[in-house]
Parts: sequence; structure tokens; C-alpha cells
Amino acid sequence: MTLAAVVHRTTDIDGIEIFYREAGPPDAPALVLPHGYPCSSYEFRDLMAALGDRYRLLAPDLPGFGHSGTPDRSRFSYTFDGYAAFLERFTEVMDLTRYAIYLHDYGSQFGLRLAMGAPERVTALIVQNGDIYEDEMGPKYAWLKEYWANPTAEGRAVLAGNVSEDGFRDEFRGGLPAHLAARVSPDLWTLHWRLMDTPQRRENVVGLFEDQATTLAWFPRQQAYLRQHRPPTLIVWGPHDGYMPEGAARAYLRDLPDAELHLLDGGHWALETNLGEIVDLTRDFLGRVLP
Repeated sequence: MTLAAVVHRTTDIDGIEIFYREAGPPDAPALVLPHGYPCSSYEFRDLMAALGDRYRLLAPDLPGFGHSGTPDRSRFSYTFDGYAAFLERFTEVMDLTRYAIYLHDYGSQFGLRLAMGAPERVTALIVQNGDIYEDEMGPKYAWLKEYWANPTAEGRAVLAGNVSEDGFRDEFRGGLPAHLAARVSPDLWTLHWRLMDTPQRRENVVGLFEDQATTLAWFPRQQAYLRQHRPPTLIVWGPHDGYMPEGAARAYLRDLPDAELHLLDGGHWALETNLGEIVDLTRDFLGRVLP
């Protein structure tokens, strides 16, 4: 397999400088890749190179993440609503009218809202450790749920304490068996901590943790979207995930019984530990469902 070139660009979206990665022919079927926390478009670098021979892949750094700008809060809403609106604007600026969407981590919320806003544009979904079933949320959510139920200054300090290099290391490697943890490069947390370590960015992320409570009310709406529109869906899931264990993957079959489910020997950041499997499964899936 010949790896495609991944190019690195910037564009202006509503006065915000946005960094994004792109691979593949401009007229090929498109795949939009919104990233999760605490990462950036960097998480998709190898997937883009592996699929860029047949597909156009676009992965932006969200405002306040990666190499994109960090506008003042008077100009951008650092909330799940704000990021969902941004992703829609990104597809407009990129002139995308039909696209598949990769749903992972926080990006699954932004991507699903994009899909719900214009279901006729969605060609397929790829779900990788992005949960929308409250009853299957894993034990690692406990600290967030405790704060959402009883927000206090002390609880907010716990949230802020997780925005640290040690917190990032735990996000990327925590809970993995030793044979998988050894595959996760320290570049992930050292790079992203350096990119996140400004007072404004750290405070924005704490606010996003708080705002994540609003996503629970979206879960039933997202499930209804899946039931109604039945987009072709591939589920590739790393069950070694304290936030999103195996049950969170299987729950999608309640609303998408025809979805393809593959449980990997991986964790939340399965693109780091199971890239080859995900590439093969995605190429096969997209080859069958996209024109």
C-alpha cells in the first residue's frame, strides 16, 4: 500500500485561524475527522496517509486546540454547542456537500450534531470509542458525574487538576494492558500538553468538562437520528476503555442493528495501538458503502 501525502494548511473561519490536515484527491469521497480531547488532528495523521489514495480526508484542529487559534470567549463559545457549530462551518468553508464522519471521543458529539443537521449529506459513519448511551458510561466517568451532580469550587479544582501533563498521560495510556501501553508514544501527551499549557486554553477545557453535562440530554436525540436515518455504520472499538467499555459499543446495535461491530484488542486511542486493523476495516467498509 502506498501512503498518501498529508498536507498541513491554515484557513480563516469567521476570523479564527484554523489549522487542518488534508489528504487525498479533491474530487474523492470525503471523510471528516473531528478530534477528541486532549488531542488534535494529530490523532488522524497515520489514518489519513493510509486512506488518502482513495478518499479525501479533512481533519481540523478545533479552536483552542492544536495549532489553531484561541479566540477570546467573546468571539467563540468553548462549549459543545460552539464546537458543533464550528464543525458545520468548517464543512461549509471546505465546500463539502457529501461526507462520511469519523466519530471519536468529544468529536463524536460534534460529528453527530453535524449529521443530524443535514442527514442527507451523510454517506456513512465510523464510530470509534464515542459514547451516546448514558447507561453504558464506564467507571472512569465517576469524577465528572460527581461534579455535574454537585458543582463546587473544590470539585472544579479536581477538574482543573486533570488538565496537566500527568492527566494527559493518563488519558492516553491509563487503563491499558502493558502490551498496549507500550505502543502509545509519549509524543501524544508531551506534544499536546505543550500545546494546551496556556492559562486561557486550560480554563477553556475546564469549562468544556463542565459543559459536557449538557451532552447527556442530546443522547436520546442522537439515538433517534440513528434509528430514523440508519446511516451505514462501522463500529471499531477498543474495549480497554474506562470511559467507554465494550457495552458502550454494543449499545449502538439497539438503534443500528445492521451496523458492523468489531471489538479490537485496544483502548480509547485505538488508532495508536490498532491502526492496521482499523485501516483494513475502514477501507473494506467504505469501499462497499460509498459510490
